[in-house]
Amino acid sequence: MDKQQKSGRVKLLLVLAVCAFPMVASYFTYYVIKPSGRTNYGEIIDPRNYPIPAALGVTTLEGKPSGLDAYKGKWIMLLSGPADCQEACKKQLFAMRQLRLMQGKEMERIERVWLVTDAQPLDTTVMREFDGTEILRVPEAALKAWLPVEEGGKASEHMYLIDPLGNLMMRFPKDADPSKVKKDIGKLLKASAIG
Repeated sequence: MDKQQKSGRVKLLLVLAVCAFPMVASYFTYYVIKPSGRTNYGEIIDPRNYPIPAALGVTTLEGKPSGLDAYKGKWIMLLSGPADCQEACKKQLFAMRQLRLMQGKEMERIERVWLVTDAQPLDTTVMREFDGTEILRVPEAALKAWLPVEEGGKASEHMYLIDPLGNLMMRFPKDADPSKVKKDIGKLLKASAIG
C-alpha cells in the first residue's frame, strides 16, 4: 500500500468519525446521562384532576358573593392564607407584584389574587402596600379540598397559576426562586394566544 493510499484512508476515516460523532454523542446523552426533559420550574397540574369548584364560596371583603371566574380571560397568580399576613406572606405578595411587573407590556394579561382563609380583619397597611392585588375571602376547608400541596405542606406556602380558561395549571414550590418563576410565566405568556 503506497503512501497516498494510506493518507486517503486516514482522511476517509476522519470524515466518517466527524459525521458519526453527533449521533454517538446523542445516544450517549440520551441513554447514559438521561436528561430529565423538564424545562419548567413550577409543577404542572392536570386541570382535569383539580377543576375550580363551582361552589368554592368566594366572597369579597365586604361579604358579597364573588368567584375566580370574574378573572376569566386573564392569567391568575394565586396566593392563599390567613388575614394575619406575617413576613412570609408579605414576601409572597411582594414577589407576586414584582413578577407581574417584570413581564413588561404583557403584565396586563395577569391578575394577582390573594384568597384570605379566615374572617379576621386585614391590616390596612398591607392592603395599601400591595394595592392592585385582588383580595377575596374563601372558606379554608373548601380551599384545602381544591388546591394540591406538596407532601406535608400547606396551600399558603405555594403560589399557583390559573390559565385564562379558568384551569388550575401550575404550582410553584415553597420559597420559590422569583427568576425561575418569571421564566415560566414568560414562556407561558409567549406561547399562549389567549389571555
